[in-house]
Amino acid sequence: MLMRAERFDAVAAGLRIAARSLALLARRQRGLAEELLAEELPWLTWLPPEERVSCVRELLADLVAGADTGLLTPFARNLASWRSTAEAWADPSLARDLQGPFDGDGPVIDKPMSEAA
Repeated sequence: MLMRAERFDAVAAGLRIAARSLALLARRQRGLAEELLAEELPWLTWLPPEERVSCVRELLADLVAGADTGLLTPFARNLASWRSTAEAWADPSLARDLQGPFDGDGPVIDKPMSEAA
């Protein structure tokens, strides 16, 4: 995509201000920031309360860092990861299975034999 540098800089500055403002809000009014994000990301409601707090904190940190550096890939990856986690929590049997307990480490596999003999 081609874009004038002036326009790109304006978008980056706007994103930086919005991300930092949201992070400040989250520090001062965590409940309100969580409510705002939950409205934008409705799948947050599937996360347990303690996970929801961690999700909001991580996403805001990645968003602020990305806005400051112009690198939003870590934010996008973390967003996808948290969404997948929320989807797992939305299925009670899957969530229960993923919490364990787990039966050992799996079967023992023999060491491969060396070909130089």
